[in-house]
Amino acid sequence: MVKERIRVTIVEDHDMTRMGLSFALSNNDAIDVVGTSADGLEGIEQAMNLKPDLVIMDIGLPTVDGIEATRKIKNAMPEIKVLMNTSRDNEDDILDSFAAGADGYITKGATSEQTISAIKAVSEGVGWLDPAIARVVLSNIRKHSEPQDKTTGINYQKGKNLYGLTEREMEVLALLVEGLKNPQISKKLVITIATTKTHVHNILQKLYVKTRSKAVATAMKDGLV
Repeated sequence: MVKERIRVTIVEDHDMTRMGLSFALSNNDAIDVVGTSADGLEGIEQAMNLKPDLVIMDIGLPTVDGIEATRKIKNAMPEIKVLMNTSRDNEDDILDSFAAGADGYITKGATSEQTISAIKAVSEGVGWLDPAIARVVLSNIRKHSEPQDKTTGINYQKGKNLYGLTEREMEVLALLVEGLKNPQISKKLVITIATTKTHVHNILQKLYVKTRSKAVATAMKDGLV
């Protein structure tokens, strides 16, 4: 059975960036670019009409900005995934994007391979946070963290654990914020992938979120890491 290709629309106001991204993605066997638009309002209408699997969304858009466009798309059709693709790397834009319902966040400096990996991950329900973005946010919110654990090298603030997370779950959450996937977390903490999945599941439940990206947004907003 042939796996269905990921249907993608691109919302980007810079013509060369939009055309270059469309060309790069169209050459991938797993992706179909079914539409492109140059402003937020058109991007919303295109998403409603074409019902893509995923929308690649810039933030600085004319008519309607990318964060508001994301909110409108997710409110109307929550099954559509949204991957923010922007040059903005400030904490407010990142948190506002996830609060609006974004499923992932990647910078325009990412390679085509990284962007394709992000698209595949987000389309499968795995949140994606660009490692460069994670570092920017972590540098702002880790101001009074406790000393690193000598075994894992992970920082986390016990005093801000308002959700009843266990010490191990806090460690896993910190690694999620850093953009690590389950196999990487398993290797870092020397636990099985099955155990890692269980910890991630428990974290999502305790944070009252459904996706890893929402867990990351909550962790950053509430200073859990």
